[in-house]
Amino acid sequence: MIGIDTGNTAWVLLCATLVFFMTPGLALFYGGMARSKNVLGTIMQSFFLIGIISVEFILIGYTMIFGNDIGGMIGGLDKLGLVGTAQEVLDATNIPEMAFVAFQCMFAVLTPAIISGSVTGRMRFAPFVVFSVLWAILIYNPMAHWVWGGGFLAELGALDFAGGLVIHVLSGVSGLTLCILLGRRRGYGRMPMLPHHLPMTILGASILWFGWFGFNAGSALGVGDLA
Repeated sequence: MIGIDTGNTAWVLLCATLVFFMTPGLALFYGGMARSKNVLGTIMQSFFLIGIISVEFILIGYTMIFGNDIGGMIGGLDKLGLVGTAQEVLDATNIPEMAFVAFQCMFAVLTPAIISGSVTGRMRFAPFVVFSVLWAILIYNPMAHWVWGGGFLAELGALDFAGGLVIHVLSGVSGLTLCILLGRRRGYGRMPMLPHHLPMTILGASILWFGWFGFNAGSALGVGDLA
């Protein structure tokens, strides 16, 4: 490939690893606050999503977000299974499109993992996995296209540099909605629900804080004043 900026590429790949590291950090953050009987399921929700959402994103998520725009609502299937991306270079910062795919994939993984904290002790593991895949396809991918993929919100001038809308508002509203639909945890108000291990939560919070340097600065897609 010609015209690749190796510095920008190395930066984006480094930031992708930092965002990846945030998902295990999130698992520790939530796991430490969960009750002992829920800690393993809570941690595994985040870890399992790393695998299954990565597959979903590679197969269909990336093209739904960054494929050719269809009516401002969704991306087309021109990049289904990442077809045609291996040799492409992004013009703005001269990084391989595959590096951009890796960075965006980590965003797609982290977003449903954020929701998992709202269903701890309320939802079994298998239904949460099914929900997460459907949520990624039906909610996250269209929303990301509207804002980042040239959809109608982007046309209206909506700005989201590093996921404040697509990731945090979307996952927060989704988590709140799940809480309302699922109701209180069994035994709430009648039995103690003590955190499992608060030092684990502090460790997770520290990992999230550290990863945020990649989460935010990596969104510049290059090394420069914007990053």
